[in-house]
Amino acid sequence: MGDWTAAEVMTALEDLGLLGEGPRRMRDLFDTAKTARDLPLDEVDKLMAEPPYAARMAAFCILDFQARARPGDVALRDAYLRHHDSIDAWDMVDRAAPWVVGSCVAGGPYDLLHDLAASPDPLRRRTAMTAPLWFVRHGTDADVLAGFELAATLHADADPLVHKPVGIFLAHAGERMRPQLLTFLAEHESHMPRPAARLARRRL
Repeated sequence: MGDWTAAEVMTALEDLGLLGEGPRRMRDLFDTAKTARDLPLDEVDKLMAEPPYAARMAAFCILDFQARARPGDVALRDAYLRHHDSIDAWDMVDRAAPWVVGSCVAGGPYDLLHDLAASPDPLRRRTAMTAPLWFVRHGTDADVLAGFELAATLHADADPLVHKPVGIFLAHAGERMRPQLLTFLAEHESHMPRPAARLARRRL
């Protein structure tokens, strides 16, 4: 198929039986999104408005595929943020936030992530803590230190949607900057939820 439309993505998902209440066959969903990865952003907007989980997850996967080809693309970041209210599952954040948001914020300023970290919405706070995973692999040391600052802001968050990503970021960041992780834990570990602390220490 050549240029895709949102309607054609919906048809493909329906043909695969992914729009109902059955099991989430993520491989089929990812393969469909990858095939439609050049979907124009106005068509991505239409997918985001669809009620089924699979449609919206496909849309976030498409943003992720496009960001991997064009890291730092502000239009992709803005599409993600514009449709943040369409996110109702943690895996939508985890799929798209590092490349779509993190690659745009790398190099600073980091105000966007701090604004998200201050949100009452736990999924926005999850975006704030998941986007910096891009920093660990692709960013500068200054970027990673900015991620530590966000983790300090959210280290005591009681919501598992947030404190687990804190621990995951710290584990990965600690592989790159072990002394900073040890300093962080010495200061904050006693106030962290235990699952977050365990995750943070898993690679020490």
